[in-house]
Amino acid sequence: MTILPIVMFPEKILKQKCAKVTSFDKNLAKLLNNMYETMVEADGVGLAAPQIGVKKQIAVVEIDEESGVIEMINPEILEADGEQIGIEGCLSFPDVYGEVTRPYHVKIRAQNRRGEYYELEAEDFLARAIQHEIDHLHGVLFTSKISRYITAEELEGFEEQ
Repeated sequence: MTILPIVMFPEKILKQKCAKVTSFDKNLAKLLNNMYETMVEADGVGLAAPQIGVKKQIAVVEIDEESGVIEMINPEILEADGEQIGIEGCLSFPDVYGEVTRPYHVKIRAQNRRGEYYELEAEDFLARAIQHEIDHLHGVLFTSKISRYITAEELEGFEEQ
């Protein structure tokens, strides 16, 4: 496994729409494994391919052991409802946090590393993480959705709760 360098804002690739994946081969499997290791090493809960300089619709999410690792290739949101406001950060924006409003529940369709389609429903924080990573694949950054920036002091207060 290889820990990959994370692309930092304002690199252009972070604002570009990514291409669909058409080749489900050993290179894709290796990339997914490296993305996962990079995300864990960086203490993140999600990582999208453009964040490592790859302009493809690939993302990984793992918020906890219960939900497990979710590999999303060519993901699309089929349904979204409800509303939640929560704090988000991003590995490409170190020390930047803010309140973002997103749907509480999402249903997505994506492909796995073998190219097989699957559907997944998620709520609350998992739904937030999935939406954040899918946004990356369309060049949408969480900073464009922040209603209020959170200071380091405020963030510490949230973490202690």
